[in-house]
Amino acid sequence: MAKKRDSLIVASKVKAYIKSKKMMTSKEALEAISEKVYCMLDCASNRTKANRRSTLKAQDL
Repeated sequence: MAKKRDSLIVASKVKAYIKSKKMMTSKEALEAISEKVYCMLDCASNRTKANRRSTLKAQDL
């Protein structure tokens, strides 16, 4: 079984945003959103390294 990673999102803020859309949020949705953030950051860090920089910038996202 894969090790569960720490969440990178503020669950209450995500839930409030989704609630403003007149919807509910499952625990699995919050976990999936956090995993998407991990993926985005991994891709951005790879792009940063490919450009020989050590500072991740908005353009890397």
